[in-house]
Amino acid sequence: MAALPDACRPATRDEGYAVQEQVMAVAQRAQFGWKIAATSTAGQQHIGVDGPLAGRLLEGQISHSGANVSLRGTQMGVAEPEFAFRMGRDLPPRRQPYTTEEVMAAVDTLHPSIEIPDSRFENFALAGGPQLIADNACAHLFVLGPAAPASWRGMDLSSHAVQAHIEGRYGRAGMGANVLGGPPLALTWIANELAALGITLSAGQVVTTGTCMVPLEIGPGDRVWIDFGALGSVQARFID
Repeated sequence: MAALPDACRPATRDEGYAVQEQVMAVAQRAQFGWKIAATSTAGQQHIGVDGPLAGRLLEGQISHSGANVSLRGTQMGVAEPEFAFRMGRDLPPRRQPYTTEEVMAAVDTLHPSIEIPDSRFENFALAGGPQLIADNACAHLFVLGPAAPASWRGMDLSSHAVQAHIEGRYGRAGMGANVLGGPPLALTWIANELAALGITLSAGQVVTTGTCMVPLEIGPGDRVWIDFGALGSVQARFID
């Protein structure tokens, strides 16, 4: 669609999140976790928003490293290498913002991952923030890699390099600082975004923190391997 009908088109971020919550109700799928869209200035400019957006990852759209992932019905045609965190305990709403130290202390594990976003809008770059939030911040498919070694807690994730390999075609590089200055800062942002909405970031949920490089152009037949160095790797084969 070009846009939501006037009668139900959200005009504010809060209204967008209200629509997103109702989409959850009709999807009849359990929530796997959360995603953050537009975590870089370039990404924000590309879709015409002035800050990050939170969306929900749903069961039934989640794969694990090494899976065949169908691109049928998707229009964006991109894959995004991302740092993902599985929460170890709840971060409930509260008046005082969470600090990065508090948020990271609530994390259980870190995972390499790949997000495959998509939108229901014909031109998502013109939809605007409230409608994109209603569109679940372009959440679509997600590939979760294995947990990184526990030594990740002693690393500077903002300076951590990531290499992408699209077999037989091209490669690309990125780093953690491309994600709102670093994955822990992005995770802190969403913890406080949800708290302001009265939503708990719950133990067991996975949060993927946004692409750490320019999104990878992909199509059916591509094999993608993302090397996170000492943190491990994640792979997927994309099919029609």
